[in-house]
Amino acid sequence: MFCLIITLILWLILIIIKTKKSLHMLQQNLYNTENRYFKWINKNFNKVFLNIDIILLIFMIFSTIFLHNYIINTIVFDLLLLVCIVKYISLSEYDKKHEKKPLVYTKRIYRLVFTISILLLIPIIYMFIDFEVTHLKECYIKLSVLTYIVYVIVLVANIINHPIERYVYHSFKRKAMKKLRDNPNLKVIGITGSYGKTSSKNILSDILNIKYNALPTPKNLNTPYGLIITINNHLDKFDDILIAEMGAYKIGEIQELCDLVHPTYGILTSIGTAHLESFGSEENIQKGKFELIESLPTNGVAVLNMDDEKQVNYKIKNKCKKIWISINNEKADYQATNIKMNNKGMSFNVILDGKKVKFETKLLGIPNIYNILAGIALGHYLGITSEQLQRAVMNVKNTEHRLELKKAGDITYIDDAYNSNPVGSKMALDVLDMMPGKKIIITPGMIELGSKQYELNKKFGEYIADVCDEVILVGEKQTRPILDGLNEKGYNEKKIHIINDVKDGFTIVNQIKTKDTYVLLENDLPDSFNE
Repeated sequence: MFCLIITLILWLILIIIKTKKSLHMLQQNLYNTENRYFKWINKNFNKVFLNIDIILLIFMIFSTIFLHNYIINTIVFDLLLLVCIVKYISLSEYDKKHEKKPLVYTKRIYRLVFTISILLLIPIIYMFIDFEVTHLKECYIKLSVLTYIVYVIVLVANIINHPIERYVYHSFKRKAMKKLRDNPNLKVIGITGSYGKTSSKNILSDILNIKYNALPTPKNLNTPYGLIITINNHLDKFDDILIAEMGAYKIGEIQELCDLVHPTYGILTSIGTAHLESFGSEENIQKGKFELIESLPTNGVAVLNMDDEKQVNYKIKNKCKKIWISINNEKADYQATNIKMNNKGMSFNVILDGKKVKFETKLLGIPNIYNILAGIALGHYLGITSEQLQRAVMNVKNTEHRLELKKAGDITYIDDAYNSNPVGSKMALDVLDMMPGKKIIITPGMIELGSKQYELNKKFGEYIADVCDEVILVGEKQTRPILDGLNEKGYNEKKIHIINDVKDGFTIVNQIKTKDTYVLLENDLPDSFNE
């Protein structure tokens, strides 16, 4: 009995370490929304099922056939548990140094831990019922199997907890909707699109706050949970405007967000191929994004991009007011002209109330022209004067990890690491191309592009070849299409560095830098994509 207790303690340590890792992956895969966690397990089969703890199973099969000495069985099994613990601890220490976003211990995680504990306790308790030494092999087999299937147990616990999570969600949702009903004068603005939602939201907030008290959803909280948290925890009676960023992985999700907050105003940034895999088709992406515009009331206002063919060609089933912005089309209601750009910022002109007004900003990149233009258009409609708009645009702050300039000695980092897409990555390279020194890119490429992932990443590699003096690719398998694009352009292979951890890229940069070096950080994949 004492031997079994020692074994159980060792086993428990191993289970805790392995469960933490699996919960981290579950959280990063949105608690298996759209089967993301299940797909991650399938994609990372070797990591999940061919790890060191398979030795426990192999040993138990071997011992059942050949070993009949219970003392030897126990000693060997405990030693193998120790080996697994040491191995997983070393992996955990490596993860701590290299992980980009650690496991967040939310109440949902604690509820999952409780359910997982029950699932593990049931067979353990069964072991102790009428326990005899002759049952040791049977116990070790059960412990080995439970260790081996931890990732599956976490998935089962998530499924079991689903009704509880739905109840929690709906209780908080009712509270948020009541708070909105109690504030009938609140203006609600929805912002969606394939790219640029967060930047557009933050820019709009900076512009509107020159006259109003505008509350944007924090960071990238663009799901129903995110909006509910914003309303319940941050919205107060002094706010005039709620700016709701709206994200989606499939048709119907934008509509769900609109049914929650009932926006009167909507901004559609752009329609592209982001999340093509989950939407299923480009047509579905187009329909999904226009759910915001088609949910607006007839007295509502939609701000649309006339330079986006997928917006212009869509037949909108709503008679609300449409305001069109553009850089290239003079028929638009608000057009940015005479655009000038350097490594310090940008300037452009817009006609307001029949007068040409010059705007200046510290932001970089054409996408930010569109974002600012949308803010100017809606701000002007809401009664903000041209002089106020000029001051607001001048003071617009850069959104974190979106073409954000960071100086580090002789190196200037252009931090565009939050996310990457075919349009934004090309624009980011255009910004890098303007810089006067040595140009380097660190990137793992783009993801969630469905059947177009190889094609678009290869094209990205071709663009990189035209701009960059050195290329640092993160993840050999992930960046293979980029490498193919570089090779097709005849890029010097001595200038290509392939690594498996983005942090190693900074070491390489310090080795190859010159007096003036500019480094574009394009995309930063979550830990679940680490190779």
